Amino acid sequence: MSLWWLGYPLLGVFAGFVAGLFGVGGGLTIVPLLFMLFTAQQFPVEHSMHLALGTSMATIVFTSVSSMRAHHGHGAVRWDIVKSFAPGLVAGTLAGSFLVAWVPTRPLAIMFTAIVYYASLQIMLDFKPKAHRQLPGTAGMVATGTLIGIFSSLVAAGGGFLSIPFMLFCNVGIRHAVGTSAALGFPIAVAGTIGFIGSGLKASGLPEFSLGYVYLPALVGVVAISFLMAPVGAGLAHRLPVRQLKRAFGGFLALLATKMLHGLLTG
Repeated sequence: MSLWWLGYPLLGVFAGFVAGLFGVGGGLTIVPLLFMLFTAQQFPVEHSMHLALGTSMATIVFTSVSSMRAHHGHGAVRWDIVKSFAPGLVAGTLAGSFLVAWVPTRPLAIMFTAIVYYASLQIMLDFKPKAHRQLPGTAGMVATGTLIGIFSSLVAAGGGFLSIPFMLFCNVGIRHAVGTSAALGFPIAVAGTIGFIGSGLKASGLPEFSLGYVYLPALVGVVAISFLMAPVGAGLAHRLPVRQLKRAFGGFLALLATKMLHGLLTG
């Protein structure tokens, strides 16, 4: 067994702890670190970013289930919103994950970094837009879900960095916005994983144990440990100054994305 495989459970420790502490999805945290690990293992540069995105999306399939169940148990999931969003989310994420396969690594890394900068600023400022309107009708929900799905595929995230502000803007309470966003992560992750697997099946030069753009050793290592660490982070969230920690975490995300991009463009 490659010694690099030991890095994936360690990444799972970090990802699970952070997800529980801050309530964020895996993509923003896992993708840059997976990219660095894959680059260190000398995976083909033209595939490293796509593998990081696809593998991260696959981890969310598993981690989103526990998050969704927890929020549902507290009555915080608006299933009517989930049903309205789902068709657009699935269509947008599928389309985005196939389109991403055609984007070269460097432009893809630049797009990823831009979105992570936005998300990190949102986290640091604890952005909660004031409600100005109600949720749109079916066509509006499908269109919005499609856009969220496309952007989610670019960062392999559950979409909370977009869906939560949108729901708050549409007069959904913060508790229900967060809980509903957790449930929305599941269809996004399933559609994105299917897309990244399908778009990578014909790619040449992928490392052994890859299923399309999903690297199975990383998937298993991250998921197995992050499941155990998420409750630890969630427990600490009630005892630590989370607002200050969120600001620090947002800055960390920006630095992480910058380091990934700098290494790619200067390497």
